[in-house]
Amino acid sequence: MGAEFVILSLTPILIGIFTAIACALPGNFLVLRKQALIGDAISHVVLPGIVVAFLVTGTVGTWPMMIGAAAASILAVILIEAIRRLGRIETGAAMGVVFTSMFAGGVLLLERSDTSTVHLDVEHALMGNLESLIWLDATGWESLVDPVALAGLPPELLRIFLTMLGVIGFLWVFWRPLKISTFDEGFARVIGMRTGALGMALVIVSAIAAVAAFDAVGSIIVIAMFICPPAAARLMTNRLEHQVAWSVVFAVISAILGYVLAGYGPLWLGGTDAVSAAGMIATVSGLILALAVAFGPCRERTGASAEG
Repeated sequence: MGAEFVILSLTPILIGIFTAIACALPGNFLVLRKQALIGDAISHVVLPGIVVAFLVTGTVGTWPMMIGAAAASILAVILIEAIRRLGRIETGAAMGVVFTSMFAGGVLLLERSDTSTVHLDVEHALMGNLESLIWLDATGWESLVDPVALAGLPPELLRIFLTMLGVIGFLWVFWRPLKISTFDEGFARVIGMRTGALGMALVIVSAIAAVAAFDAVGSIIVIAMFICPPAAARLMTNRLEHQVAWSVVFAVISAILGYVLAGYGPLWLGGTDAVSAAGMIATVSGLILALAVAFGPCRERTGASAEG
């Protein structure tokens, strides 16, 4: 049983946990800044960039995907500003048009392109391929100290782990500026903080987390983890440090419980087939948010009013 768990479930669960944490951490500040849908936006606009990068390079390597996603994000910003100015409509409407259009364009590119040799199609764009990221070279727990077996780990695991460490490092270095600018942007400007650049850096870090996770878990988990754990954590406490800790706990619970329920839940209910791990993880995170809305001690107070 132990060997089977290590081979089939350990790496998908770890990838799910690292992805959830990498998205939930910056999501705390996005939620407090009332920019929670930026995570949704990022997962939409990066798709056409990733597809174009694959068509140009023929590979789904990290750097081509990052460059393609960055180019798509820049294009999205330009289009939003152009539509807002030329059409004289509010920013939210311009964002909605651009995000949905670019995501639809990415889906069309996927359908019309030959991506059969890699895990890049409409289904994987939405659901990812978490269940397939198994550790075939493992023989049991002893493989954790076997260099030969460790060399056969799915590359997505190291990628999202390093991304999570990068996100943690960013928040560690810029914790105080982020906290001040989130709760009192006017004061932050008075004392000389470049709030615009700081906000852009937060979006860039969020985009990096989304792109790093995209191939493994798809857009559904990315969207859910940016919003649900931080929003649920906001309803549990009025202190930012505690909120971040709660969000990590909720993200980890969502990843573990969601993966287990996806594989064994249908069997427990008499079914024969497992369901999507990504979809179940997102569902569990939504249920945790619903419980926080119903029973959270701070459910009467929302917005960027937490104590530093």
